[in-house]
Amino acid sequence: MNGRNWNHVLIYDGPKRKSELCKAKDFYAEWFKRWAGELNEPIRFHRKQWEFIYVMQALWERECIKEGKKGLVFAVGTEPLPSIFAKYGCDIVATDIFPEEGKSKGWETGNQLCFGLESLNTRNLIDDATLRRHVTYRPVDMNAIPADLKGFDFNWSSCSFEHLGSIDKGLNFLENQLKTLKPGGWAVHTTEYNLTANDRTLDSGDTVIFRYRDIEEIVGRLRKKGHFVEEIDYSIGGLPEDFDVDVLPHLQETHLKLQINEFTVTSIGLIIQKKKGLFG
Repeated sequence: MNGRNWNHVLIYDGPKRKSELCKAKDFYAEWFKRWAGELNEPIRFHRKQWEFIYVMQALWERECIKEGKKGLVFAVGTEPLPSIFAKYGCDIVATDIFPEEGKSKGWETGNQLCFGLESLNTRNLIDDATLRRHVTYRPVDMNAIPADLKGFDFNWSSCSFEHLGSIDKGLNFLENQLKTLKPGGWAVHTTEYNLTANDRTLDSGDTVIFRYRDIEEIVGRLRKKGHFVEEIDYSIGGLPEDFDVDVLPHLQETHLKLQINEFTVTSIGLIIQKKKGLFG
């Protein structure tokens, strides 16, 4: 069954996704199974699978994934979401770091770097003609988003803004990315979350880890400017998989929580709506 048929014959009437941490219970939910099927993946307790499916479900619930909607993705790599959204009739601008800069950071391996449209349908989830009709690609520096990237109904990123160089640069991105949206547009972004400490963390370098206080700071900044941020559920979950920490060398069998240096880390998803005022 393709995505558009699902749109007409099934209705999701459960609670909407909150801003929240990755938890094992989601992997048993019908909405999670549905999107795993669209990804053509078996369900596995891995936070990267959760991030993709969380983004898709959060945008679906907010009626972004439908014919004629315009979406923008940051740091796309080779992720499958643009091809799935194109199948539903969305027009997507896929962006990633400039290739030479990405290579210098070692992101050429592990499917972390996009080199154009040929990188965006490696799973053959849609036909090439549909991809080229609905998806375009351009290199973009997330620390300097071009002013002409605007007017989108939604945008997203999956574990990307922790790689911008510092905690401050990541938080600034969460403010700046809203300029790409229409008033009332939706943004869904996932990143690294520090479960160990609210004081010490990795706060600069190629990967940073956001703490509770960092998340609360940016939520306060956004709300003060009139934007809406979905309530944050900081609970870590109560199933066995929620207490399994994937320590070095990261076997990635159960990978909802993992060790980075001395910290235990998971993924957090943030759902933000740009204020609806006339001038956004």
